[in-house]
Order: sequence, then structure tokens, then C-alpha cells
Amino acid sequence: MPKKGYTRREMLKMSAVAGGGLALGASGLGAIMKMFGATEAPTRPSGETSSVTNERLDFYGEHQTGIVTPQQTYMYLVSFKVTASDRDTLIQLLRDWTRFCDLSTGGSSAVEGNGRLLPPSDSGESVDLPAARLSLTFGFGPSFFSRDGQDRFGVAAQAPKYLGDIPRMPKDRIDETLSGGDICVQVCAEDQQVAFHAVRNLIRLSAFTASVLWMQEGFISSPPGNTPRNLFGFKDGTANSLHDSNSGYQDVVWCGKDEPSWMQGGSYLAYRKIRMLLEVWDRSSLKDQEDTFGRHKDSGAAYGKSGEFDTVSPGELPVDSHVRLAKDNGAQMHRRAYSYTGGIDARTGNVEAGLLFLSYQRNPQEQFIPMLRLMSQMDKLNEYTSHIASGMFACPGGWKPGEYIGQRLMEG
Repeated sequence: MPKKGYTRREMLKMSAVAGGGLALGASGLGAIMKMFGATEAPTRPSGETSSVTNERLDFYGEHQTGIVTPQQTYMYLVSFKVTASDRDTLIQLLRDWTRFCDLSTGGSSAVEGNGRLLPPSDSGESVDLPAARLSLTFGFGPSFFSRDGQDRFGVAAQAPKYLGDIPRMPKDRIDETLSGGDICVQVCAEDQQVAFHAVRNLIRLSAFTASVLWMQEGFISSPPGNTPRNLFGFKDGTANSLHDSNSGYQDVVWCGKDEPSWMQGGSYLAYRKIRMLLEVWDRSSLKDQEDTFGRHKDSGAAYGKSGEFDTVSPGELPVDSHVRLAKDNGAQMHRRAYSYTGGIDARTGNVEAGLLFLSYQRNPQEQFIPMLRLMSQMDKLNEYTSHIASGMFACPGGWKPGEYIGQRLMEG
């Protein structure tokens, strides 16, 4: 049967022929494909993987991918501490990351002619795998702009308007070793090995310039077009439908002209690691569970409604229910949560699992933090959860071809 596209292994061969094995940008990749008579980017042979798995997400655009992009199945969230003290070394890392992201989101891997006596330039576990809708989303934390009152990289004057650490809430049990950071990268894909390959090589490329502070791994699963369910069995993200339009994203997600130019078209990422007390939850009655959310578990419909997306009537919900409090607050944000599991708690024998809550918003001071404060005080869900990690990051607007990650920030 004739092939419809190219595997990652074939792309390695093409990149080596055309560029001496150098990692290629979008324009370079297109030139190679023309040399080999390709009219579309590489994919797996027809029938071997689904069209979703073969889909490539462009690393470049007005906005970064991985924000309003439909959620992929697997996610890694990685936070880096920049260890280099000079600006030029940091910029070189951002350039290296850009070349890798450009190539890997196109469904290929970089390979260089280093020779057999030197380490290979790519870890290689994604060779022969499809693009898998890989996305890499970058954000900068408050400590990137200044730490201990010091302007570390000459960018303090370019700090975004609303960036700051998330205030500690009364019931928080925050582990500082799992929180914050200078640079955060959200990596998502339909294939877990493709996602991990990206994470691994970002870490590899950062040697001597940045070190990993923490890494979280998440997953979701739902039929196409359905809202994913969290580990409590309830649908998570129904409210995104309220702003699911270009104008809605402009109002809720994308930063506007009140921000520095590099941040316009970007968004703020709020991260909370929320442990779910599954053993306690599983001993609760269905009524208690549904009263906690204010929704029916099976359908996702709010109390008094029949459909998941029917307009919520707050007065029909318990006063301390999760959905009632969210509606009373009125703020919207774009939710992009993933479930996580982490083995067994050695002290209690309970399952270590929960939710990696991720939300994107244009102004966390008005959208996220007031909501978090209200929830921390009144939400019935607090009986079954514990917030154990936290972070806020400024995700710039999208990259232009030929531009490196954060260029408008570093050179603005």
C-alpha cells in the first residue's frame, strides 16, 4: 500500500540530508518537504493511527497553542529555575528551545551529526511516532522578572500588569517545593510518549542554564465533544461553553492593550494542585456528592435543569455548593484541568490523586483570585480536597516564524 506521509524516522533522514542534521524551523522543514516531493507535513501511513493522533498544531500564531486548544489526553507541567546569571546564556536557551519546539510539533525529531563518540542530540523515543497534537505553552513567573529586589535579566520594567504570587488561603497546605518557578512549560499531546519526549528534551537542552523545580503529570479521557470528568466522577469544565467564541476568548482569556506589547494576545496561567480525598468521597452518599457540586453526577445538569449546558439558576442550588458559589461570584476563566495520580500515601495508605487545576484568564486579580478566596471560605468541596501547590505565570502572545520564545520580552 502506498504511504500517505512520512514517519519521524523518515523526517530524520530528510533533515540530515538537507541541513547537515540541524534542527529546522518551519520554513526549513517546508523546503525539505518540497525537495522530497511532499505536499503535506509528515504523518503515519494511512490506517495506522487516527487523524486526531496525526494532527499537527502550529507552534506559531497570534496566540500560543495549548490555551484554548481542545484538550489533549496527556499533560506535563514543568517548572524551571533559571540558574544562569547572564542574559545572553538565557537567550541562547530560549533559542534552543524554540528550534526544538518548532521541529517536534511538526511531527519530527532533531538529529545532528555529532558522531558516535558523542551523545546524540535527541533522546529518540519519539522516532516513528506521529505529531499527536503536541503543544508547548510557555509562561514566566514573578521571580523571572525580579527576585529579592534584583532585576535579574533586565526585564523588570517589562513585567506584566497583573502578575504576582497567588496569596495563601486559610486552608491551604502549600508545598513550596511544588510551587512557583521562573519559567513554566505546559506540554500536551494525544500520545504520552510524544509529550514526555518533549519534556525530556527541554530538560536536556537546559543543562547548565536552568534546572527543574518540579514536574506534574496529568491525564483526561472523554468521548469526542464531551466534557471530561474529574476523579470525583463529575464533569469538569462545563462553564467553558459560556465563552466558547472568538469574542468570548477576547473578553475572558486574551490580554489586551493595557499590558506590555509582548503580553498582548497572551494570558495568565493559574495553577493549583488539589489533592482529592477519594476514600472519604467514596463513602459519601450520592446526594451528598451532588449537593457538593450542585449538579447531577450522571448528566452534569445543574439542579433544576435537564441538560449539562442549561443556564444555571443559583437559587435552586445549595448555598455552599461549588457551582452556586462560582455563579454568585460571576467571574469567568478558561478551565483546562487534568487529573493526576501519584501512588499511595505512605502515612495513611490512601491513594495520592487529585486535580491539576489550570485556568487561563486575562486578569487573575479580577477573575481567579476573588473566586479562589470565595471558594476557600465557603465551598463544600473543601471537605473532600486539599490545595497543596500553587503558581501564577504570564504566558506571552504567540510567536512569529523566525522569532524565539520570549523574544519581544527579552528585546523589548
